[in-house]
Formats: sequence, C-alpha cells, structure tokens
Amino acid sequence: MKALVDGPLPQWLHDGLRHVWQPYTQHQTAPLPAPVVAARESRIQLASGRWLIDGVASWWTAVHGHAHPHLTAAVHAQLDRLPHVMFGSVAHEPASTLACRLAQLLPGDLDHVFFAESGSVSVEVAMKMAVQYHLNQGERRTRFLGFHHGYHGDTLATMSVCDPDRSMHAHFAGFLPAQLHAALPTDSASLTALERLLEAHHTSLAGIMVEPLVQGAGGFRMHGPEALQHLRRLCDRYGLLLIFDEIATGFGRTGSMFACEQAGVVPDILTLSKALTGGVMPLSCAVARTPIFEAFQSQRADHALMHGPTFMANPLACAAANASLDLFETEPRLEQARALEAWFTEDLRGVETMPGVVEVRVKGAVAVIEVEALASQAELMRIGMAQGVWLRPFGGCIYATPPLVLSRAEAGQVAGAMRSMAEACDPARRL
Repeated sequence: MKALVDGPLPQWLHDGLRHVWQPYTQHQTAPLPAPVVAARESRIQLASGRWLIDGVASWWTAVHGHAHPHLTAAVHAQLDRLPHVMFGSVAHEPASTLACRLAQLLPGDLDHVFFAESGSVSVEVAMKMAVQYHLNQGERRTRFLGFHHGYHGDTLATMSVCDPDRSMHAHFAGFLPAQLHAALPTDSASLTALERLLEAHHTSLAGIMVEPLVQGAGGFRMHGPEALQHLRRLCDRYGLLLIFDEIATGFGRTGSMFACEQAGVVPDILTLSKALTGGVMPLSCAVARTPIFEAFQSQRADHALMHGPTFMANPLACAAANASLDLFETEPRLEQARALEAWFTEDLRGVETMPGVVEVRVKGAVAVIEVEALASQAELMRIGMAQGVWLRPFGGCIYATPPLVLSRAEAGQVAGAMRSMAEACDPARRL
C-alpha cells in the first residue's frame, strides 16, 4: 500500500499497523499514515527529518504552537508533585484554580465546572445535565434539537444531535436516540420554521445544542451572532436549556476568547475541550449556569449528577490548562487570531471563482474552501506536504485551523497549499 510520504518508513510504523486502528480511516484503501517524531512551535516533524506547518493545529488544539516551554514546564512540575488522583471526594489545587479561572473568564453566571477527558464526553455530560435538570423539577423532557451540518462528537448521545443526513454518522439512523433537527435561524424563513417546530414539540425537549458562529466537522458552516440571539430568546420562551458546544470555537479560534461573547449571549451550559490545555493533555468540561447547578441541590440522593469519568480533572491536564490561560494573559493570542482572519481573507481572495469551488469562508483563525467534490484525500494531503503544509481535507471542505502563533509568511504558505488543493478539485481535472 502506498504511503502518504516518500522514502523509507520507520519499522515501528510497520509494526504498529498490524495492531493500531486509526480514526476515520478505511484501512482497506487508505495510504500508510505519515510518521511524526517531533513537534515544535507551528510545525510537526516527519521521521525523514522534514518539517511541515501544522495547518490544523492537530485538530484545533495547539493554539500556542507545539511544545511551548511554559506549557511543558507546568506539566513537568506537576508530574513531580501529583500526576493523578481520583476526583471523587478528593480535590486538588490545579482543578480548583482552573475552575475559578474559567468561571471568571466566561460570561454571566457560568460558574460551575464539571471536568471530563474528551470533548464528546463533555457534550454527553451537558445533555445529561439538561435532561436531569428538568427531571429534578418534575418534568420529563428527554429530547434535543440540533442543527443541519452540526457535529458534536462520536459517542452515542452526541451522534444523535449531529446532522442525521449529512454527517459521518448517518448510517446509524434508527439506532440512535430520536432528536429534532432544523436549519439554523439565519433568515426570516428559517426562523419561522424553527418557531413552528418548537411550538409543536417544546414540551418534549430538554434543550437546544449549537456550535456558536462556526460549525466544525459537519461542514464548517458559519453564521452570524443574530442566530444565537434568536436561540436564546426561543429557549427562554419555551423553557429549554441552551447548550453551546465551544469545543472547537473556544480559546480564541473565532477571534474572541469564546464565540458566545460576540453574540452577547450566555448559554445555560457550555462545553470546552480541544485548546483547553493548549494541545498538551486531554481535558474537557461542561460549565453550567448557577440555576442549573442549584437544580441538583436536594436532600434526595437521586437528584445528584451521577457521572464521574475516571480521569476527570487529571492534575497534569489541569496544570497544562492553567498554563495555557497564562499565555492568553501574557501573549497576544486574540490579536493573532484576528490577524490570521485578515491574512487568510487576503490570501484566498479570488479562489471562490475557481472551477469546482462553492464558497470560501473565513472566521477568526478558521479558513475553509468548500468544493463541489474533493479529489482523493490522499492526493490532496500530498499536495499540501509538497508545499510544506500538513492539512487533512474531508467531506467537501479544504480547511485550515492553524496555531494562532502562525507568522505572516506561514499563513501565506498555508493559504497557498489550500489554493493548490482547490485547483486539484477542478471537475475538468477529475474527468
């Protein structure tokens, strides 16, 4: 089977391929993966010694670049003191400090932080919170409303609120919990349709789930803050909880620390992961407003939130997250995100007129070229690597979500690779 990279491959790659099951991969047809041996600043290094710009920040995580010395020093220091301890009936300083800092950063009374390990699990926790919030008050509301092109994770409940027809989970139809889905309320017609849907079904709904401003893996669609303001108003009208999935959009990705700030909207529950630790350790959380937390206070044991991931609030991960927040305080990450928006907008100008291109979208440090149909994913990745850039297009999108520390020249290099990939998707070239 052909490899993504040319030249000899390390023996450990061949040995591991007999046993490693890779994500989102059809092993029967996929090329051998690219062997990575190191990462520094905005780049990853292949086993051959070649360095590539990490154009996706390792799935949106490495906002400060790779191996930032402040992050690695924090993890090393924590490793010597307390690598891990159970979080049941136990507390430790890194988690306590992180929860306080997140509460101070987030808007409104989003003050109550429940830690988990992965983004999908934090969304599961948010959904569980929402259902039990209503149950604790004597109401049985067990369904959710999600949106077309939405993506919220790969676990069972999260798959159910992803787009049921356009997502990678469509073949699970009939097996997943039945949810409602609608178009985002971005114009009068879609707003009216959503209002009618809620009027008919609100008594069974626990909440509404949305990715604010930028939808991620479901299609990289973007919308204005007005849509989020409509959702807040409708949730208040019908007694629903509004859940913002900021796993991808949090920590500067859209140009503000959190996407919800641009809408002036406080959700009832907000989920975070990916860049929470600066791409160093796995960590996530679901953060609830005070009225949500208070609905679980009771003399009844069954009113408690019965959930507890084994590695929740891992001290190493919390130390990394605190160090990441230090960098947001001391280094100009939000200004860098806004600069990337300007650079990508400039460098991708004119791409929308290329054959096979549907649309070019840029928001903060997210740049997307949507095409009618992708050429071979492997071919496109090789085009990027030939230009010194690691990108992994999928669906109908060529996208970049790079480290926020990218230089002007590096941003231009990423945009150039994206443009070359779009040229390869010209329908005339694929005939």
